Amino acid sequence: MAIHAEGIVAIVIFYLLILCVGIWAAWKNKDSGVGEGSDRSEIIMVGGRDIGLFVGGFTMTATWVGGGYINGTAEYVYLPDFGLAWAQAPFGYAMSLVVGGLFFAKPMRSRGYVTMLDPFQQIYGKRMGGLLFIPALMGEIFWSAAILSALGATLSVIVDIDINMSVIISAMIAIFYTLVGGLYSVAYTDVVQLFCIFLGLWISVPFALANPAVADIGVSAKKAIYQTAWLGKIEPEDAWLSCFHWICHALLPSLSTYAQVLSFLAAFGCLVMAVPSVLIGAIGASTDWNQTSYGAIPPKDKDQSDMILPIVLQHLCPSYISFFGLGAVSAAVMSSADSSILSASSMFARNIYHLAFRQSASDREIVWVMRITIFVFGSLATAMALLTGTVYGLWYLSSDLVYVIIFPQLICVLFIKGTNTYGSVAGYVFGLLLRIGGGEPYLKLPPFIYYPGWVAQEKIHHLTGDVEHYVQQRFPFKSISMLASFVANVAFSYLTKYLFESGTVSHKYDFLDAVHSKEVMDKTTLVGNQDNIILSELAPVRQALGGALAGTFTNTDVLSDDGESSGESLHNE
Repeated sequence: MAIHAEGIVAIVIFYLLILCVGIWAAWKNKDSGVGEGSDRSEIIMVGGRDIGLFVGGFTMTATWVGGGYINGTAEYVYLPDFGLAWAQAPFGYAMSLVVGGLFFAKPMRSRGYVTMLDPFQQIYGKRMGGLLFIPALMGEIFWSAAILSALGATLSVIVDIDINMSVIISAMIAIFYTLVGGLYSVAYTDVVQLFCIFLGLWISVPFALANPAVADIGVSAKKAIYQTAWLGKIEPEDAWLSCFHWICHALLPSLSTYAQVLSFLAAFGCLVMAVPSVLIGAIGASTDWNQTSYGAIPPKDKDQSDMILPIVLQHLCPSYISFFGLGAVSAAVMSSADSSILSASSMFARNIYHLAFRQSASDREIVWVMRITIFVFGSLATAMALLTGTVYGLWYLSSDLVYVIIFPQLICVLFIKGTNTYGSVAGYVFGLLLRIGGGEPYLKLPPFIYYPGWVAQEKIHHLTGDVEHYVQQRFPFKSISMLASFVANVAFSYLTKYLFESGTVSHKYDFLDAVHSKEVMDKTTLVGNQDNIILSELAPVRQALGGALAGTFTNTDVLSDDGESSGESLHNE
């Protein structure tokens, strides 16, 4: 198949636009925070907490509305055995952002934390913070690799260019503007990218609906025409399994919220951005593919259901329209990849390099470490996208580890008084064993714990005819693993606290130095700007570091310490 010159031109124009916006944002904010005494490294990580309502809402929405989000939503609506009833990511992500805004954004912000690992290192020490960094890093790298891989496959479908080339170029652009401008470049490019996603997909939908091969999606929603109805249904025996998936989606991504207002805006944005993907999935389910250039065999019978969105754009829309959709997919991928790479490098530079190994490191040194790790982590994600065939399975497992291990630990450090490093280690081990024990079909990892209700399943690969046998765990073992991790953390923390403080066990055996810790980092270590520190409390965020922030938050409680978020509630007794 020939390379589509128009498609190449469209991609080049779009990528140049994104690159220019990223460089402009870096130049515009190169001196941001200098006059207020803020560290340059913190400016790169969190934008001086002065991004503003409009840009902040866009960048938080764009972080979740990635290539996997729009492609995956369309895929689940299209699949005959699932449909809209099982396309739970849009609602789950929106719920997660609301949960994060209500319960996590305020204490994280009011205590002056910069990265997600800050509270862990303050309470559990630098060694446990380093251990918790592993699943967090895995999740960011595998997520970036998965969506870069999806981008390469999409470009190959629509413009017939080499997958490897498209992945490398896309990754290089995202890495470059993230490296140059940090969160400012990520935020401003996200505004452009989110606009491209919305415009590109909505332009494509009317043309796809008007194609003569597409039946009325209102009819096919409830009645089988070319395949089962795309609304889908949840059988009674699967109702609790569906509920479990909703809970997982609602809790998993809620760890990265910056502020309550932005979280609520992003929740609304996620729902709005899912609408065109749902419609495209419905269009795919309502199409007689024998009347299209795709061929008589539908995508689901070619194991190409995951490509239904680019396939609809390619075969049901005019070529000049499909390129707008292509720009939308490219924008979605880059808007998520840049955020993940910046998040991983920020956690490493601050929590591992600076707080764990070189507390005397200068701000300039930390900035250079961030830049190097942005390049390293971005290159690693790119290599995995090109070389690993099971990158989605790796991301799926690593995201589960974040949910099972990090989420309950975050609840403990923010809301449970008296937990310590022993409990954290116990929770880590319990959660890891129970989750890995359930197996992972994506990685062909067999279970060694067979939870109640498990069933043997088989999957037929239509292209090769191979039959794959796997075990489906119908018991909500992931949520049980998360709860077990939480209970283990609390139980072992209070047990060791009692044993050491009562004298039952001598303090010389406190080898983690956790009960009366000398390692636990104080507020002066976690918050580099000394002007922000009140020694009797953990550092509150100043009322404003710029004009934009003052207009962003109308609830003054968000920017002030209260009794629940005081330093005393965090320290072990």
